[in-house]
Amino acid sequence: MGRGRLEAFSDGVLAIIITIMVLELQVPAGHEFADLKPLIPHLLAYLMSFVYLGIYWNNHHHLMQAVKQVNGRILWANAHLLFWLSLVPLATLWLGESHYAPAPAMTYGVVLTFAAVAYFILARTLVSHHGKESTIAVALGEDRKGKLSIVLYVVAIALGLVHEMLAMGIYVFVALMWLVPDRRIEKILLGQKE
Repeated sequence: MGRGRLEAFSDGVLAIIITIMVLELQVPAGHEFADLKPLIPHLLAYLMSFVYLGIYWNNHHHLMQAVKQVNGRILWANAHLLFWLSLVPLATLWLGESHYAPAPAMTYGVVLTFAAVAYFILARTLVSHHGKESTIAVALGEDRKGKLSIVLYVVAIALGLVHEMLAMGIYVFVALMWLVPDRRIEKILLGQKE
C-alpha cells in the first residue's frame, strides 16, 4: 500500500497534539505585562515541546519521501511513534506546572527517550522493508545522530536526579542538534533525479 494515508494520519495526529498543548496555556490573571511572569515556565516548556514536535514532523516528512510503500509492521511502528508523541502535552503541562521539578523533568526525558526509540524503530522497519541497498537505507546510514540523542536523553534523565536544570539543558541541546532538518534523504533523492 502507498504511504499517503500514513502521512496524512501522522500529520493530523501531530496537529492535534500541538493544538492540545496550546489549549493548555492559560490566560494571564491580570492585564499588565507583569501578569505574564507566572506563565514563563509554561511558555518555555511549550516552546521546547513545540520545537520538538516540529523536529519530528519535519524529519518524518523527509523520512516518508524515501518510502515507496508501507505494510502492517510500518503502520504499527508509526503508531508507536505517535503514541509517545501524544504524551508530550501531558509531560509539557506537568513540567510547566511544577516549574521544572525533578520528577516532571525526568518524566519529560522519558517521553523524549521513548519517542526517539520509536522513531529509530520506525526508520529501521522502513529499511528492513525496502532493503539494505534502498534509498532510505543509504540515506539513514548508521544514524549516529539518532543514537546519540537517545544516549543524551538517558544521561539527562539520570542527571535529573542530581539537578533538573542539567537535564533541561541537555534536552535543549538535543533539540538544537536537530533544529536543522535531517537532509540525508533529501540529498540522496536529489542525487537520483540528476
